[in-house]
Amino acid sequence: MRNITLLLLFLLLGISFRSVSQVDTLTENAVYPLPSFNLSETELEGYGENQDVSGLLMSSRDIFESTAGYTFGPARYRIRGYDTENTSVLINGIKVNDIGSGRAYWGSWGGLNDALRNQSIYTGINASNLTFGGIGGVTNITTRASAYGKGLKVTYSSANRSYRNRIMVLYSTGMMESGWALTVSGSRRWAEEGYVKGTFYDAWSYFISAEKKINSKHSIGLIGYGSPNKRGRTGIAVQEANDLVNDNHYNPYWGFQNGEVRNARIGNYHQPMIMLSHYWTMSSKTSLTSTLYYNFGKGGSTALNWTETGDPRPDYYRNLPSYSLEGGDMEQYEYRTRMWQENEVFRQINWDHMYFANSKFLNTIYNVDGIDGNNITAYRSKYIIEDRRNDKSQIGFNMNVKSELNKHLNLAGGLELVWYKGFHFNKIVDLLGGEFWLDVDKYADQVGTYTYSDESQNDLRTPNRLVKVGDRFGHDYTSNVNTYNGFAQAEFTYSKFDFYVAGNLSFSEFWRTGNMQNGKFPENSLGDSEKKQFTNYGVKGGLVFKIDGRNFISANGEYSTRAPFFRNSYISPRTRDYTVTNLVSEKILSGDINYRFRASWMKARLSLYYSKFTDQTWSRSFYHDDLNTFVNYAMTGVDKVHAGMELGVKINITTSLVATAVYGRGQFIYDSRPLVTITEDNSADVLAEDRVVYLENYYVGGMPQTVGSVGLKYNSQKYWWLGVNFNYFGDIYLDINPDRRTAEALAGYAQDDYRIEKILDQEKLPDGFTMDLFAGKSWRVNKKYYIGLSLNVSNLLNTRDLAIGGFEQLRYDHENIDRFPPKYIYLFGTQYFLNINFRM
Repeated sequence: MRNITLLLLFLLLGISFRSVSQVDTLTENAVYPLPSFNLSETELEGYGENQDVSGLLMSSRDIFESTAGYTFGPARYRIRGYDTENTSVLINGIKVNDIGSGRAYWGSWGGLNDALRNQSIYTGINASNLTFGGIGGVTNITTRASAYGKGLKVTYSSANRSYRNRIMVLYSTGMMESGWALTVSGSRRWAEEGYVKGTFYDAWSYFISAEKKINSKHSIGLIGYGSPNKRGRTGIAVQEANDLVNDNHYNPYWGFQNGEVRNARIGNYHQPMIMLSHYWTMSSKTSLTSTLYYNFGKGGSTALNWTETGDPRPDYYRNLPSYSLEGGDMEQYEYRTRMWQENEVFRQINWDHMYFANSKFLNTIYNVDGIDGNNITAYRSKYIIEDRRNDKSQIGFNMNVKSELNKHLNLAGGLELVWYKGFHFNKIVDLLGGEFWLDVDKYADQVGTYTYSDESQNDLRTPNRLVKVGDRFGHDYTSNVNTYNGFAQAEFTYSKFDFYVAGNLSFSEFWRTGNMQNGKFPENSLGDSEKKQFTNYGVKGGLVFKIDGRNFISANGEYSTRAPFFRNSYISPRTRDYTVTNLVSEKILSGDINYRFRASWMKARLSLYYSKFTDQTWSRSFYHDDLNTFVNYAMTGVDKVHAGMELGVKINITTSLVATAVYGRGQFIYDSRPLVTITEDNSADVLAEDRVVYLENYYVGGMPQTVGSVGLKYNSQKYWWLGVNFNYFGDIYLDINPDRRTAEALAGYAQDDYRIEKILDQEKLPDGFTMDLFAGKSWRVNKKYYIGLSLNVSNLLNTRDLAIGGFEQLRYDHENIDRFPPKYIYLFGTQYFLNINFRM
């Protein structure tokens, strides 16, 4: 034990967190008077979606992983700082990460908790006989019908979260004498209003798994699931708006229409999956599973759009009281402040005004559809609701083989073939009282009275097109991605040590198919673009040294390359097929070392990890105030380092009392000076090329980098339990605007100007604490029926001022730095989840 203690002390002393200098050497560089511009506010991608940490991690046996999944999840904590593209999520051995982005969207199977409880969860670099996996680990959910025990389970839940009510039903026959097994499940989740004002929730889900055992060697399985859901979204406002309404969860997306709540941002998703599998037991030690699957459906979110009028959003910066102060209009400032504080209608979307404006906007459009003399006079909509769609169709084939060659060696391998199409377009949902919307670039110039040039046409084939409800408009293109991937793995097991090695090889290609001929890019918008092709590989290995039956030391390492994702590869796929310059595969180097202790009275794990990401691509589009159009901001050569430690301890103080302690400290920082190219969206003009962004040593923001939790749980012998957790969140930084970290951003400032520090510094948010409570009771009736009751209360102290993330707006004014302040994401207050289930 002395040697183990010395080794752990050495490892802990070896953790070196870099001293971060935010200003870097930027102010020492020459400043050139290149064009400067202001970027409009935008939601940072991902903040409106589900959090990255899946609630399924609650079921993990590892105390750190389960705490990260449930206790730290509401604070947007991500294990080791990884996004979900670094974790392989599998359902019945099929990888369900989105091909276009690499992310796992848990909402695609939401509400199927009982059907998806059969899980194997491995965090970090590990051996997996189903896939090569990512450095974030592998989660496999087994849904084979014969894996479910016979029975019925009915669950009802009440909550004050996104939804208020949930009903789930699961029924399984088990394997019957006929050789058939069947499991079906369904659920309903709903809320007229969720935790945040103006939101609602309306979701269903369904699941079926059938299996026919043909003989002792062969079985056929069919699995299908889906989760059609519709929900009113919430936005993220500036602090001024939050303070005016005294609510850090102010939602600017809704308002009253005819006395009813109406939300402008409604997410609507339904992307089911169907799998047909053949299970072949080739021998007692070898098995082969082959699966053909199809994943398809729609996904999108509605939003306001407008033309020839002002921005109707209540939290638009010109609609806030502070804007009046810029012009010195104190009377208007006081009026707006009073109205924001006292009149709820003033801080909501004014649906009545938009209907009224549309009903008065009588227009004559000349040469509709490009036909001379085809002039139409009608009420044109200034405001509409559009649906921003990202539908998909994916066909895949997966083959996996596992074989136990002898007591020391297990082999596994697999082949994955995927053909994916994503369909991206806008669709008219509501004309808000008008009769049509004109399908032209609203930022383009007119050449006459309601006459538009070729450059302004979204589709040159039908110029001056009038679109109505249900029509596609604006942009329409298809993303095509084909991937072919194979892996092999060998696991060796001996009395004192185990080890494994694995490798994979992949080929991927993608291209854009334009379904409209954009007037600004007639030669680069319609039809198939050039195919981008990448060949990539990965190698990994790990070793476990068994000191004795209780003490284990393990180490893992991986080096892999990954093709850029489609969504980051094009400058503006809505309008043209131009790809980002210097587009190369990303490189990932990662390793960890772990100490585990396992005994009847205590389980513990200490891990140290290090990962470096090289040659990532970052691409966004923003509104440009001065040019009155969008610009495209594409950064290449983005490097990041994620390093830190994880500690989880679970101690059985008595047979009934259990104590837990979890601590995670990370340092996730940028490690390069990327190059950025900035282009104008409605022209081929390049505003900047190979501009240096001084990102090195800034923190990766938007999440806690340090977390901790201590807890106690009492388990009564009479089948009830009660527990409490005290939690800590720290080292939370805002996501930064990269363009503020360029020499050009400081053009015109003297070197001793106090504003330089304000421009360059990265804001660190205050640390915070929360307290959670959980309790439960179970009953057994007539030795046949089981009833379970559980209650979880998170943030018991109702802490509502803890900012758990946020971002600097990508729109900023270098002459008035405070005009576009950061946006903060706050932890929800006290939330409860009451669950009761019946099993037989």
